[in-house]
Amino acid sequence: MPEVAASRRVTSADIAKDVGVSRATVGFVLNSTPGKKISEATRARVLESAARLGYQPNRAAADLARGRSKIILLVLPDRLLGPSMQASLDEGARVLAEAGYALVTQPQARPLGGIPPLWETLGPDVVIGWTTFTPEEVMSMRAAGVRRIRPRPGESARYDQAPGVAEGARMQVDHLHELGHRRIAVAALNDPQMIELQRSRADAAMQRAEELGMETVALRSVDHRDGSSAEAVRIWHDDGVTAVVAYNDDVAATVAGAAIEAGLRVPQDLAVIGHDDSPIASLFVPPLSSIRMDTVEAARYLAAVALHEADGRPVTSTWTALDTRVVARRSTLG
Repeated sequence: MPEVAASRRVTSADIAKDVGVSRATVGFVLNSTPGKKISEATRARVLESAARLGYQPNRAAADLARGRSKIILLVLPDRLLGPSMQASLDEGARVLAEAGYALVTQPQARPLGGIPPLWETLGPDVVIGWTTFTPEEVMSMRAAGVRRIRPRPGESARYDQAPGVAEGARMQVDHLHELGHRRIAVAALNDPQMIELQRSRADAAMQRAEELGMETVALRSVDHRDGSSAEAVRIWHDDGVTAVVAYNDDVAATVAGAAIEAGLRVPQDLAVIGHDDSPIASLFVPPLSSIRMDTVEAARYLAAVALHEADGRPVTSTWTALDTRVVARRSTLG
């Protein structure tokens, strides 16, 4: 019996040496290769040796030999790769792991300093993006051997229009209306990567405000780094705006901070409500009202789509309306 170092993986060569047959024979037995005439005695000896030596098939090598990596690459805008997304990623990774796939995420930001994107180095079976990929990105994926891309070239991802995604914006407006506000502003993030999702939420908020008979002012993008938030707060205050619907909690913090810097009271002079209920919402002073969404079911759906693209299995999960609710704090309640 051959001795195999504890730190080394047992290979088919070790089994072949132990049994006294060729590696090809071992491979035929372990892979249950059809059409090969191997005696039951030899088959039994190979299987016994494999079990005794602790042989574990190298699935990664087998997948690569078949032209598969069993990797799903999810490309997300930088702004989505935060604490509020972690539960969704964990659930998606769990579903994919149960199916034998690994989930890897990559920021949407273009690689710097000549560092290649992960689809060039990992060779994923499927690449899924939050927004439409550029023609150059698609060409790079094709050259790297990526078999499936979602959204497909020429298509829009449109995850911004999925059930429940706009519901949070409507609930933001409902909350402010219940508190007596009748003239509101909508604040967005100055980030081209998020334009589709931002527009969806802004449209939903303004539509809901119209349904409730509220007045809204033009959508404005704010950024704490360039003074745009201070300018926006000044314009809103002069225009009689009493509350702001923010795209997310970062935007809400930017607006609330600019209001406080301008000497305004939050929420007495300007109420602010964010979205996503990220950690900054409860840590900011005053704490920010926000929208909390359970995105776990959406993660299961996207994992099912990835598996359908990877190996054709049916999509049994559905993307239903998300469990969404208002988390009211001092930025609107006082």
